[in-house]
Amino acid sequence: MAEAHQAVAFQFTITPEGIDLQLSHEALRQVYLSGLRSWKKRFIRMKNSVITGVYPASPSSWLFVVIAILATMYTRSDPSMGLIAKIQEHLPVSQSLSAQCQTVVSAVLFSTLLWLSLIFTMRLCLKQLLSYHGWMFEQHGKISNTTKVWVALVRIFSGRQPLLYSYQGSLPNLPVPAVKDTIKRYLESVRPLMSESEFERMSTLATEFEGGLGNRLQWYLKLKALWAANYVSDWWEEYIYLRGRSPIMVNSNYYGMDFLYVTPTPIQAARAGNTIQAFLLYRRKLNREEMKPWLLRSSVPCCSYQFERMFDTCRIPGETTDTVQHWQDSDYVAVYHRGRYFRLWVYKAGRMLTSREIELQIQKILDDSSPPLPGEDKLGALTAGDRVPWAKVRKQFFSTGVNKRSLDCIEKAAFFVTLDDDEQGMMGDDPAASLDRYAKSLLHGKCYDRWFDKSFSVVVYKNGKNGLNAEHSWADAPVVAHLWEFVLATDSFQLGYDEEGHCKGDVDPKLPQPQRLSWEIPPECEEVVSQSLAVAQALADDVDFHVFSFSDFGKGKIKKCRISPDAFIQLALQLAYYRDRGLFCLTYEASMTRLFREGRTETVRSCTNESCAFVKALESGEDEDLCRRLLRLATDKHQNLYRMAMTGAGIDRHLFCLYVVSKYLGLESPFLKEVLSEPWRLSTSQTPVQQVELFDLVNHPEYISCGGGFGPVADDGYGVSYIIVGENMINFHVSCKHSCAQTDSHRYGAHIRQALLDLLLLGEPGRPGKAQAKKDL
Repeated sequence: MAEAHQAVAFQFTITPEGIDLQLSHEALRQVYLSGLRSWKKRFIRMKNSVITGVYPASPSSWLFVVIAILATMYTRSDPSMGLIAKIQEHLPVSQSLSAQCQTVVSAVLFSTLLWLSLIFTMRLCLKQLLSYHGWMFEQHGKISNTTKVWVALVRIFSGRQPLLYSYQGSLPNLPVPAVKDTIKRYLESVRPLMSESEFERMSTLATEFEGGLGNRLQWYLKLKALWAANYVSDWWEEYIYLRGRSPIMVNSNYYGMDFLYVTPTPIQAARAGNTIQAFLLYRRKLNREEMKPWLLRSSVPCCSYQFERMFDTCRIPGETTDTVQHWQDSDYVAVYHRGRYFRLWVYKAGRMLTSREIELQIQKILDDSSPPLPGEDKLGALTAGDRVPWAKVRKQFFSTGVNKRSLDCIEKAAFFVTLDDDEQGMMGDDPAASLDRYAKSLLHGKCYDRWFDKSFSVVVYKNGKNGLNAEHSWADAPVVAHLWEFVLATDSFQLGYDEEGHCKGDVDPKLPQPQRLSWEIPPECEEVVSQSLAVAQALADDVDFHVFSFSDFGKGKIKKCRISPDAFIQLALQLAYYRDRGLFCLTYEASMTRLFREGRTETVRSCTNESCAFVKALESGEDEDLCRRLLRLATDKHQNLYRMAMTGAGIDRHLFCLYVVSKYLGLESPFLKEVLSEPWRLSTSQTPVQQVELFDLVNHPEYISCGGGFGPVADDGYGVSYIIVGENMINFHVSCKHSCAQTDSHRYGAHIRQALLDLLLLGEPGRPGKAQAKKDL
């Protein structure tokens, strides 16, 4: 009751003598401070909106233009060529102002219009400059004069001290490739995967499509490209992610791991305290736009729109399609522990709680021995199963009353936190197997102890290890990786722990208790929860995962071969797959298109004629010199495909959008139908290290991120994620399904190891032969 009384700002009672008013000064102070924080945030947002809105100019440049125009007029010259006089004639208040005031007002209006025109011109020039991508196709280390001039102009028109979203209005739109170019590149990509008869049939379908329906669909697509900021992204989010009716756990969500060799503290509550505050610090930097825009080669800006829905976001199930809901800043996080859900306040009176305060609040949850309410413990399984049952149950049982209030609390939380009773990480007598268990735990957990619909869920284990599981529709992995890098670095190097492993910081003894969420789950709902859990559990049990670190060499030695590390690894994956299955397959590598406004990803088809020729030559024992030449051709081809994908000349997003248009028009295309039904039996992705400056791998080499991974895309295929760490390590996350007798993650992982070694033997300069190379290794 004491907490309830403190929460009331004033009380009054009616007596015979009148009204007795009692004010709680502490409660009024808390209300005042909370309101002050809210208004500060509004002011910062408004200020940033103004700064971003006039970029690449600055608000102060308006004053400079006004003074310059007035100074010029003072010398009795007219820089406006009569426009100021025209404005003065049409001033609505001209009769009430003196002639001098009218002139000044007219000059200020003209200066403002001139300033806005200059901003528009600079943005247009910058957009045109950023549409040039010739620099990307130049040989590394050799920059043409054209590119040098281009870089100088970009820097001139880019302004100074950009905020996170400053470049958004200057980024070019994603171009729509010509149908004939896309078809030509598509046929080239499938040539090594088809027999002569199959390829001839597909070529016929492609020719018919190009000469007929393709041009009609292309017209609609160009119309959309003129109207929309990006002709791909909204359809990609809706039809690839939100309209999928199968479970998003394993099939769509992905995970990120903790440090490989280090656990900053073994105390679960302390690790949770620092981790939660690190996330909140990142959100504050995000709201204030204090993070720098991501620049390629320190000059070329990339789109930042995916950051907007990082926090306070949840996927909402629907019977036909899901939606992504985003709210304003929440001042609490949702916490799950031993079948119970809590609301944990992370602000008090506008002040962010310290790490130590959050640790103590987390410890209260860990010490709470109350049992789950009926139907509460496995409620999260609804987010792990099929989407339609979840949508129906949500509408029927969570639309009113206490269930709606509690569900709103989870969905509107800043993010979701799971306090896991298991211990994970690389540990025990079999560290390799423990990493595999760690990966599966982050990917699906127990199928009910994560809220898979949240933009991301943080998992903190009993032994202090942590990780996160991210929903895919709102953003791609590099955006979440940027967040995770900041959290890991801030946790260990800025916030830190005391000698006993606890968080640092002062503690307010009057913090409110974490709030248990209440539920009234009827038996009918519990039945659907059980069905969803059964579906999710079967899916989770089928996942075969293998995580391993390759430390024989890294990008340092690969670069000495004058080969792109990514192209080198992709070729190794092709060689490993051929050794594993005895054939080639359609291969997906994710590439980003964030050079364009609202860009997301494009597919690099890594299985090429050149890569297949190299693999066949190597496996058939051809001469090493020939294999070296074919290795060079294959890696160069991959690099070119990657660059084309990044610059809007990919294959798959264009064909996907043409297919969507055909469905809107009610038209059938045998060519598009066949293309869109081809399975990706090898799906790959590199997790980039974006903030190297946050980690000191020279003095602290043990603070190495293990990266993250995802489930297999095809039932009979592999999913491979890899992260290049420092100069001497590559971490791999390999997934497949137990139900497919032809796949085995550990077997494929062994093939990857050997393929990397074999490629280095060929690629490293100055190698006299295999025997000497193996000796050197």
